[in-house]
Amino acid sequence: MAEKVGTSKKEVYNENKLKITLVKSLNGRLEKQQKTCRALGLTKLNQTVIQKDNPAIRGMIFVVKHMVTVEEVK
Repeated sequence: MAEKVGTSKKEVYNENKLKITLVKSLNGRLEKQQKTCRALGLTKLNQTVIQKDNPAIRGMIFVVKHMVTVEEVK
């Protein structure tokens, strides 16, 4: 069976990255928020990580938006 040639229906994201900094403590937060921060790579206060800009990371940021700052990096 031949494959179709052309663009995928999936949305293509740029090679942009996000700089995410934890600005509020994880102490006393919901378990889901703590696990989300750890999944993003944030374990300490004022720690910064760089992640690829994609829907999964954007969803994680939405869960902890009150605890982090986000900047775009090109």
